[in-house]
Amino acid sequence: MSDKTLTMTTDGKELTYPVLPGTVGPEVIDIRKLYGQSGMFTYDPGFTSTAACQSAITYIDGEQGVLLHRGYPIDQLAEKSSFMEVSYLLLNGELPNQAELEKFNSTIMRHTMLHEQLSTFYRGFRRDAHPMAVMCGVVGALSAFYHDSTDITDPTQRMIASHRLIAKMPTIASMAYKYSVGQPFMYPQNELSYTGNFLRMTFGVPAEPYLINPIVERALDRIFILHADHEQNASTSTVRLAGSSGANPFACIAAGIACLWGPAHGGANEAALNMLREIGRPERIPEYIARAKDKDDPFRLMGFGHRVYKNFDPRAKVMKETAQEVLDDLGISDPVLDTARELEQIALKDDYFIEKKLYPNVDFYSGVILNAIGFPTEMFTALFALARTVGWIAHWNEMISDPEQKIGRPRQLYVGATQRDYVPVGQR
Repeated sequence: MSDKTLTMTTDGKELTYPVLPGTVGPEVIDIRKLYGQSGMFTYDPGFTSTAACQSAITYIDGEQGVLLHRGYPIDQLAEKSSFMEVSYLLLNGELPNQAELEKFNSTIMRHTMLHEQLSTFYRGFRRDAHPMAVMCGVVGALSAFYHDSTDITDPTQRMIASHRLIAKMPTIASMAYKYSVGQPFMYPQNELSYTGNFLRMTFGVPAEPYLINPIVERALDRIFILHADHEQNASTSTVRLAGSSGANPFACIAAGIACLWGPAHGGANEAALNMLREIGRPERIPEYIARAKDKDDPFRLMGFGHRVYKNFDPRAKVMKETAQEVLDDLGISDPVLDTARELEQIALKDDYFIEKKLYPNVDFYSGVILNAIGFPTEMFTALFALARTVGWIAHWNEMISDPEQKIGRPRQLYVGATQRDYVPVGQR
């Protein structure tokens, strides 16, 4: 605990509040008693200067381009770890030893099957329904099938629900894809890896064996790692807010999926790929950069800049290298990737982008990779949800375990009409 305090004066009265230090990062002012002492709230649209919780899961330094999961740099995890290892780390706070990893992997893979009645649930959707719409519905419906893991006061049930959600999300996502293309659902094969199993369920067919490309499998596993958690973003905050009411974990994760669907959040990789396709070829880049600088032109360069990062997104560096590995292995010459590379180089040298600190983010290259693997663009956000589920669950568990956690209740600066009397309709 720090001895630092912050004193403010209002109506001639001095109010003093403690300043709390984190292990790294900026200090925060503890204003929990502000309203009771002064009758005032703070005003912070978007909560950009507000810490709504304390967390030990993920740390971001946007100015320096740093992203740590439980203290481990994201580039080290993406290079040396696996998604299952990172999932264990986010949930438990430490990397597993070999025995712990094998037990965790076995536990997760035992939960990959969906209740058979859920397959009929899919048939209630139109074939052209967006996968995120399907996932919102199916994940929310899990609470109707797994009553034995909805008691949030029971740590054992919370952990079972956590494992189930991580395990079943690839099955749910792959079934959403299969349903949209009219192919039969593929049951999990639990001797495969988490990511390999998902690839087979998505692209395999019953009539023939599916051979997993290890380069593609590793690339997708890396994408899952890079999207596993990102501190108190919009969807994670949504999960925490839903969970603060005591809602069951399946409902909370469904709420997170709904939030992630937004184009300003999880849909950004889809938008970035569509933008690169619109540009088409490198020689057209100057035209689009000029349009991006024009305040009267609605065109915006997607995949550049980030709400948090004011430096190079550390995930984008890994994604760029992965894109090249996948395209080289698959023998794909993609003009979209050529356009992306050239656009990145031009933007990094352009004063406009440098001044505004608009660097490529994780969405800039992830869409190129997923497109090369064979995923349609409407599946991109569903894959994001699949990966982010473990982060959501880690934060949900942390929140439930926090004795100081209260139901979320943001306040407002009211700017509407003052009190007035009702006038009958014939007298208005």
